[in-house]
Amino acid sequence: MKEQILSHLNAECPWRDTLHWYSKIDSTNAQASTLAKSGAPHGTVLIADTQTAGKGRMGRSFCSPAGMGVYLSAILRPNCTPDKLMHLTCAAAVAASAAIEKVSGIAPNIKWTNDLVIGRKKLGGILTELGLDDHGTVSFAIIGIGINCCQRESDFPPELQDMATSLAAIGSKSVTPAILAAALTESLWQMSQHLLTDKKALIDAYRSRCMTVGQDVVLLQGESRAYGRALDLDANGGLIVRFADGQVRTVTSGEISVRGMYGYI
Repeated sequence: MKEQILSHLNAECPWRDTLHWYSKIDSTNAQASTLAKSGAPHGTVLIADTQTAGKGRMGRSFCSPAGMGVYLSAILRPNCTPDKLMHLTCAAAVAASAAIEKVSGIAPNIKWTNDLVIGRKKLGGILTELGLDDHGTVSFAIIGIGINCCQRESDFPPELQDMATSLAAIGSKSVTPAILAAALTESLWQMSQHLLTDKKALIDAYRSRCMTVGQDVVLLQGESRAYGRALDLDANGGLIVRFADGQVRTVTSGEISVRGMYGYI
């Protein structure tokens, strides 16, 4: 499988030399963290056929069946303070959406902050993590991406069938995991070269793909719920929301649900 991925990957991409393939792994993000702490270089990429403990946001699991998707993590060495990377998830989402569009002709939208969606169903997700050194500088950043590629609707667990989709399910049956993995690797490589220098362009690209803006939303933080309407994004990718009490606030954490998606009516 590694050879198939490399055959589709741009020969000029330097990340070819630090690409690791696993037939089975607990979590590509967890293994990437281990490798990063051991000194793995910038551009180390881990790709798995299946994960036994795939990680999603807020401690959730990510369904990772064998032969059905791309489960990828990339290690970056940005050498900056954490405040310079507040847009990292947004940048990764743009890179992933662009890669999917390149190989399938279908441009996924982004549900703030980290879900790739087609229509009202989830195609994939992104999980970014930072490791800091003793001085508070970012020692490494990890971008984890999981994309549903080959599933039929019946392949998803019953509780996900109304919420999840795949490239095959929407008609892109010619996109294999190897083709998609190569496109994601190349897109992340290109994004990484501009991550700290072209933040505005990355946020503008994210805004153009973000379907949450203009939608009725609910913010979930612990047991509390706050209803409002998403107005825009700030310069770091925070979601600007006008809440029901009239206050306008920027949301940078918590769970945002969009009316009409994932069971929110």
